[in-house]
Amino acid sequence: MTRRETVRLGAGAGFAGDRIDPAETLAKRGALDYLIFECLGERTVAAGQARRLVDPNAGFDPLLAARMRAVLGATTAQGTTVVTNSGAANPVAAADVAAKVAAQVATRSTRVAAVTGDDVLAAVRKHNPVVWETGALLSEHSEELVSANAYIGADAVLPALDGGADVVITGRLADPALYLAPLMFEYGWAADDWEILGAGTVVGHLLECAGQLTGGYYADPVTKPVKGLANLGFPFGDVKADGSAVFGKVEGTGGELTIRTCAEQLLYEVGNPASYLTPDVTADFTGVSFESVGSDLVAVSGGRGCERPDELKVTLGFRGGWIGEGQISYAGPRARQRAELAGEIVVQRLWDVHGIPSEDVGIEYVGTGAAFRGLGPAVDAPEVRLRVTAKVADAESASIVGWEVESLYTNGPAGGGGARRGSNEVLAIRSCLIPRTLVSTAVHMTEVKV
Repeated sequence: MTRRETVRLGAGAGFAGDRIDPAETLAKRGALDYLIFECLGERTVAAGQARRLVDPNAGFDPLLAARMRAVLGATTAQGTTVVTNSGAANPVAAADVAAKVAAQVATRSTRVAAVTGDDVLAAVRKHNPVVWETGALLSEHSEELVSANAYIGADAVLPALDGGADVVITGRLADPALYLAPLMFEYGWAADDWEILGAGTVVGHLLECAGQLTGGYYADPVTKPVKGLANLGFPFGDVKADGSAVFGKVEGTGGELTIRTCAEQLLYEVGNPASYLTPDVTADFTGVSFESVGSDLVAVSGGRGCERPDELKVTLGFRGGWIGEGQISYAGPRARQRAELAGEIVVQRLWDVHGIPSEDVGIEYVGTGAAFRGLGPAVDAPEVRLRVTAKVADAESASIVGWEVESLYTNGPAGGGGARRGSNEVLAIRSCLIPRTLVSTAVHMTEVKV
């Protein structure tokens, strides 16, 4: 149990494609106890599973090595522990990558831990749960189930921290648990102290999206202007043993940290603030209060909680065929009309020549209100980007979609340019619940001698 008055947690990433330089700034100048990288969502764990199906040594965050290379020199020198769910679909392989980077840049011997157990494919098949999106039993689905990852909690990380890990890499660890685990370890919080775990989950939820707390997702140039977004600083939290905290950012970095940025992040992706379900606790955000205690300094308190759910959410990945895509732009007079004609041509050829039915083809006219999905009227625009997608059974058919769009260059209508095409296999993402008793986690430790 720590004797420090506060534990400082830094937010190094808020999603898989996040910037790296703000984390490097935190590692070097943030005086952190822990640097946390939250790099996993349902979409990204599915992408990881897709990569692992092709290469069993892949499946982790593609930016993992770059992130570790940027920070491990500073974190090992300053005694900062790194915790991340960048392991995605393959935390053991991810830990091997981190160990190799540590051997190159760490200033001392480094212990790298991989936390496994979130892969529950066998357990889900045996348990045969109801799939949320369809209301049917798993066994009633014709698609091939290729992955199942449970949202595990902070208790899975504690043995790694207790074992002296300098870097902890997990798979589908719940986002707030990345921050809650260090607090439980440092302060000795009990796994059934629901009030304190609720307070710690508030801290984790506020920090988990990194730059969102310091004005990134909050910013609007007219209604909510934020300075220095090109040099946005990521936040840290100084957390006390009672679960209260003060959030700040490194001096001289861009963005802002205010009551308003904190309030927006508190409600981000929260359906019921009185009952926010996590693997660790059912958190209650309704009593949370913020207080400005200085420039870019905000205090938070009032988080509560009650008993955790008996079941864990599982992200299921089914083979969902392939998506082929093609894009091309039209500009100038009658741009929308020419884009619409182009779309009609592609749809007709996909059916007439290649046998891809129109109901499997999607057409978007980007720039005319396409993002509203028909909820508002289409508008004219001086330039329009035609996007054609089609769901098909195989890679060869997927490649045809972009080919047909690209062929519009010389086959009409006039003025098309900037064509792009691509294709990828799709994992259809669905969800279910399983009893937490079916999930067993483990820690695999590697020591890197420097």
